[in-house]
Amino acid sequence: MEFLQLFVFLALLIILSPLLGHYIASVISGEIGLRFKTLGKIENAFYKFLKIDSEVEMDWKGYLFNLLMFNLAGFIFLLLIQLIQAYLPFNPQHLGNVELSLAINTAVSFVTNTNWQSYAGETTLSYFVQTVGLTVQNFLSAATGISVLFVLIRSLTRKNSSKLGNFWTDMTKTTFYILLPLSLIFALFLVSQGVVDTFRPYTEATTLEGARQVIPLGPAASQVAIKQLGTNGGGFFNANSAFPFENPTPLSNFFEMLAILLIPSSLVFTYGRLTGSKKGALAIFGVMLFLFIAGLTVSIISEYSTNPIFKMGGLMEGKETRFGVLNSVIWSTATTAASNGSVNAMQSSLSPFSALVSLFNMQVGEIIFGGVGCGLYGMVLFIFLTVFISGLMVGRTPEYLGKKIDAYEIKLTIIAIILPNMVILLFTAISLIVKSGLSGLSTSGPHGFTEALYAFSSAAGNNGSAFAGLGANTVFYNLLISLGMLIGRFGILIPVMAIAGNLVQKNITPPSKGTLRTDTPLFALLLTGIIIIVGALTFFPALSLGPLLEHLLMHKGILF
Repeated sequence: MEFLQLFVFLALLIILSPLLGHYIASVISGEIGLRFKTLGKIENAFYKFLKIDSEVEMDWKGYLFNLLMFNLAGFIFLLLIQLIQAYLPFNPQHLGNVELSLAINTAVSFVTNTNWQSYAGETTLSYFVQTVGLTVQNFLSAATGISVLFVLIRSLTRKNSSKLGNFWTDMTKTTFYILLPLSLIFALFLVSQGVVDTFRPYTEATTLEGARQVIPLGPAASQVAIKQLGTNGGGFFNANSAFPFENPTPLSNFFEMLAILLIPSSLVFTYGRLTGSKKGALAIFGVMLFLFIAGLTVSIISEYSTNPIFKMGGLMEGKETRFGVLNSVIWSTATTAASNGSVNAMQSSLSPFSALVSLFNMQVGEIIFGGVGCGLYGMVLFIFLTVFISGLMVGRTPEYLGKKIDAYEIKLTIIAIILPNMVILLFTAISLIVKSGLSGLSTSGPHGFTEALYAFSSAAGNNGSAFAGLGANTVFYNLLISLGMLIGRFGILIPVMAIAGNLVQKNITPPSKGTLRTDTPLFALLLTGIIIIVGALTFFPALSLGPLLEHLLMHKGILF
């Protein structure tokens, strides 16, 4: 029955992705506003209220400036409301103000779509901060990633131009027509399953042993819906989707897992329709699906294989009895493949090879579906790298969708790929040689090394999941991880915008006999190889010191 569920999960993903992708393409092309005139009038009234001229387009520098200023404003607002939380309404538990380094970390985390959490939501943040701050930012950070993808699409389809759209229009359409409707529907479903959504104070209960227990409540369903759909991942409660009030039933668990991948996979088909390269989109989707299934297969085999210490497979330590082993493995693979970061089991309790899969998913740049928008434009960077290497082999100027890929694009592509890798390796090394970093580790040996490596892989990949053993709520980790999240987000986003600004000025060259087709199984194989090679060459030594070494020592009877 578990594997039947896995088949249904993959089948629904494959069926629903083109349908939603077609709808998203209709949104960005303006067809939805014309088809549903009432919605179009509401959208235009919103522009008029904010004094936005939706007809005026921006070049890449203007678009980027507005994007950065908008994100900076979101960071400042989120930071301030945490620092004065005790004086704001909707705080029935009378929680105090958030400490400065933690407030900075949380603000950076939610603005960058990372949703890394060094805190327990039910004991740290008020209802006001959770809803007005975090939930709202879940929408806006997701819309930002999708908007940048639309910019890249325009740069590939327009020629001899400098205009790449209007940032405010893209954000409005993405939020109003895509994220809000889907989140509303999904939130209502979650409430029907038992996810709490109330502003009532926490309640007290008496256990069978006669002890008093505080039961946390809150407006959780509205945040859980967008945390999954927007690949945000931040839990309303500390245990995230392992907590019954966030994920009560097997049915809610199934659709929360599906929601993690739905929009990222759908955007591939949006990309294919808007660029006119539907076969190319199928090739990209095939690469993503292959890498996802390959990682999932390794994780499943690893979790069900006989553990040499306990002499049995399918261990349930760290996993929810309501969901079992397979659901935990599907979630851990999906959440790291899609830059979501939510969990329904503790990543630290995974077998070493399952942990390796989660690390690899993040370390290749969160492009196996990836975050909404940013996963696909990260994949396009690898496509640029693939056509460049292929062009070198055949002696032709590389091109993609008729646009010449010159040294300028390749240099920025390399920068965007190297910067997150630098964060992972350099910041992990720093944390393992200073006392402040070592004090946060909960164990020694390769497992302790993996805790630190996982934290910075999660930060650089804007994933947000944690290995569940690192004591990250310190000034050292809060600030260093914040820097890693900023580089992981804007160290890729800014080069992508610059690439788009250069590509949109170029003409579109008609394909010739010497053109390398990017919509064939051969190109998909080349792209897969480049992704694996880049990931292996960069991170194999680090992975050898972590999960690989732990696996070998486990078979020698050595634990940490």
